[in-house]
Amino acid sequence: MARHDPTTNAELMSREGVPPLPTKRPAMAFEDAARLSLGDTQLRFNMGKATTTIRGKRTKVVDEMPDWEALREAGRAIKDRTLRHLDKYLIQLEESVARVGGKVHWAADAEDANRIVAGLVKSHGAREVVKIKSLTTDEIGLNEALAREGIAAYETDLAELIIQLADERSSHILVPAIHKSRAEIRELFRRTLEGTEGLSDDPKALAAAARTHLRKKFLTVPVAISGVNFGVAETGTVCIVESEGNGRMCLTLPKVLISVMGVEKLIPTWRDLEVYLQLLPRSSTAERMNPYTSFWTGLAPPGDGPDEFHLVLLDDGRTKVLADRIGRQALQCIRCSACLNVCPVYQRTGGHAYNSVYPGPIGAILTPQLVGVENAGSLPYASSLCGYCYEVCPVKINIPEVLLHLRGQVVRKKQESFLGRLSPENVSMQGLAKVFSTPRRYAAMQKLGRLGQKLVVKNGVIDRLPGSLGGWTAVRDVYPVAQQTFREWWAERERTVKPKLPPREETRP
Repeated sequence: MARHDPTTNAELMSREGVPPLPTKRPAMAFEDAARLSLGDTQLRFNMGKATTTIRGKRTKVVDEMPDWEALREAGRAIKDRTLRHLDKYLIQLEESVARVGGKVHWAADAEDANRIVAGLVKSHGAREVVKIKSLTTDEIGLNEALAREGIAAYETDLAELIIQLADERSSHILVPAIHKSRAEIRELFRRTLEGTEGLSDDPKALAAAARTHLRKKFLTVPVAISGVNFGVAETGTVCIVESEGNGRMCLTLPKVLISVMGVEKLIPTWRDLEVYLQLLPRSSTAERMNPYTSFWTGLAPPGDGPDEFHLVLLDDGRTKVLADRIGRQALQCIRCSACLNVCPVYQRTGGHAYNSVYPGPIGAILTPQLVGVENAGSLPYASSLCGYCYEVCPVKINIPEVLLHLRGQVVRKKQESFLGRLSPENVSMQGLAKVFSTPRRYAAMQKLGRLGQKLVVKNGVIDRLPGSLGGWTAVRDVYPVAQQTFREWWAERERTVKPKLPPREETRP
């Protein structure tokens, strides 16, 4: 049976035929990808069970906090203030990191960041790196970029390892392999890892198999790459929260540590962590406290941690998002995934339908802004606008407001092109705008509607409309135009029912 060897895989990727790096345009529109996901009954079962369980546990631990709403407001206010003064705080962070022995690198985009990280790894003669889970490195396609340089990246988070072995994309911000059952993971490990022929689907056995696979890498690989949950401008401290302890191994054993941080992960002071370390675990894993919360400030004493620390600050479209007064709310996200776990759309389609490393409601507002609405115009429509995501967001991001804002951008972007102006939707909306502009036109259209609807009204309802309008009646009936409008009824009442009063006699003083 063939076994998975990431080093061999990296060597193969560096030859002819290597898969391309992720592009700005999602591979498929959400509505098309969602249709495929909805046909997968196992996926829907896995997603429904997992999100329902997490949602129930979160509600319990949040209800324990009498000041939860005050914490949410504090989290929102801190992030809002940071984004308004981001330039000042970023400079402060760079100075603080340099003061404690680290080095800051500025990356304008994914290509910049990948070049910086690959250069640092090669400068130490390393051909392998270990990684602690980082959505930011997934966003820039770092693993693929390293493979092109002949460098193998080993994911050490259990769920990320599962995704890597399966050659899939993450489907959840916090639990990347949420779409897989224990049986599916067992079969994957049997197929790709050595010594797992008799492996059961017991979670402890699966974790032990992954631990055995990774132990040697922790002890021998000289370079580690991490993400960042929070970067503190005041002290130069970087914070990672995780649940397995693999992060602690990555942050202490290798000789070189490279952390890739989106510029929006910044907070001003050490004290601000008091707020977020209460909000994040309860909103994400439904825990009162993260099992492993790691902080590092520059370099540790010799022999007690990495000899070098590099912090890569990534823009990759974030400053463009910052310029949008409404859309910038997406940059307040602390990646807790609470919005995913309550979203009825995400629960049924899973994360792969979003074709982005940021799935769910937060992905629906963040991805189009990072890559451009012209490249991800279907995502703002991946929502029922029920508003539950806003209610559970620990930093009070008004996701429905941003979704509507982006939908407007999508429409305006379409109207900029000649074909967009001639699209059936645009022509229909322009026509309706003229109809609704005067009462006379509106009344005339109502009369025409009464005549035209005779072809589609059955048993008092419209249960099927022709062509693209059929989307409205696929899951609902539409009531026909009334035979008499309120205005017509009122006019008739004025003529026939209302008594006419005698004229008033004019009196003179």
